[in-house]
Amino acid sequence: MHYLPKNRESGFTLVEMLIAMTIGLIILTALSSTFLIQRKTYDVQEQIVEMVQTARAAMDMMTREIRMAGYNPAGVSFDGIPYNADSSTIDVYADLNGNGSIDTTSGTYEHITYLYDSTNNQIDRNTNTGGGNQPFAENIETFEVLCLKADGVTEVTTTAENADIRQIRITITARTTEADADYSTNGGYRTHTLTSLITPRNLGL
Repeated sequence: MHYLPKNRESGFTLVEMLIAMTIGLIILTALSSTFLIQRKTYDVQEQIVEMVQTARAAMDMMTREIRMAGYNPAGVSFDGIPYNADSSTIDVYADLNGNGSIDTTSGTYEHITYLYDSTNNQIDRNTNTGGGNQPFAENIETFEVLCLKADGVTEVTTTAENADIRQIRITITARTTEADADYSTNGGYRTHTLTSLITPRNLGL
């Protein structure tokens, strides 16, 4: 008589199952942690890029308009950039259509005002044509304007020196949209400061 060999195959024991599950959970936890860290790093970098781009775009547009200050083909009398005691405000005047006056009708944009709104942390732009202040750059922590004489160092401090203004130093400090709980400085907001020295080509002509 022949007997079949005994089937020696058997399943996992409870201990082996628990060990396998524990190892699996450790691996899953490590992968999840890595993913979350990478995701947070990506979000932070995205906010930093947006912050820098906001500061650069705002500075670029202001620079182009400030450089036109004092454009005066008709030779009328006006100050291209008058001194303002509020160092977070600048007025830019230019006779762009050459008609001998600073127009305030829609579409002329011959008097532009940039001012800082500390309540909403933004720079506003006003074309002084009846539309009021409009948001220009958001998430701005500071906005500073200095009117300088020809040497680029001496500040103009009174309206009596309007004719001496030759350069404008603009400083913008932008910040990230959201605070980072892991960043202890500045309440969790990362910042980027951009400074530009602008020489309006039409002042003093």
